[in-house]
Amino acid sequence: MNDQQLERYARHILLPQMDVEGQQALLDAHVLVLGLGGLGCPVAQYLAAAGVGRLTLVDDDQVELSNLQRQVAHGTADIGQLKVDSAADEVRRLNPDVQVITHAVRADEALLTQWLGDVTLVVDCTDNASVRYALNRVALSLGKPWLSGAAVALSGQVTLFNPQQADSPCYRCLYPQLTEQQLSCAGSGVLSPLVGVVGATQALEAVKWLAGIGRSPVGKLMTYDALNSEWRHWQLPKVPTCPDCGSPVKVD
Repeated sequence: MNDQQLERYARHILLPQMDVEGQQALLDAHVLVLGLGGLGCPVAQYLAAAGVGRLTLVDDDQVELSNLQRQVAHGTADIGQLKVDSAADEVRRLNPDVQVITHAVRADEALLTQWLGDVTLVVDCTDNASVRYALNRVALSLGKPWLSGAAVALSGQVTLFNPQQADSPCYRCLYPQLTEQQLSCAGSGVLSPLVGVVGATQALEAVKWLAGIGRSPVGKLMTYDALNSEWRHWQLPKVPTCPDCGSPVKVD
């Protein structure tokens, strides 16, 4: 780290759990942020500010007026612009040292397989079931950890899936068959600061994971009730017969 970086990240380095080694781990990391909406905006902002060295941003959508109630990396002047471009501008404004890569396409299994090769961690901020199941399969095949977050109406959740850990459940263990309607806030609405709480929690867990500090929510689902300001933790078992991560069933 140079003198400017030591000053920029001084409040991290002062933490005994982080120190120089933890900050250097962030600088060396490559995080893929999937989705630049309500969750992806604070995730990208905090990871950039924290000093993650390389961010790959993926989203095929454009900024719309109805996004601005909660998607805080975008502004009125960005309406009609690609979300990845608007978010990339925000990342560079916050921290010009961060290398930003953008993909303005809908992620699928083939593209994720191509992108995840040198990624340290994936942070999923989508509201698309097919993309999440595709990410789950690719992450399992490549041994890549990924943070999952969701926020709809007045509730949210965060968990971390780690294929490198033998007893870690996968996304299909949690949701065997999820529909797009269950994920979308378009028909249910969402309280704007809720996505900030969930997105900031994803960013926090990402920083902890990358720096190797604290305990991560592997095998644990963290749910947030915004109406009552309550976090709850639920144990997630690995499902032995899961079609994605379980043992294949023997046929005589």
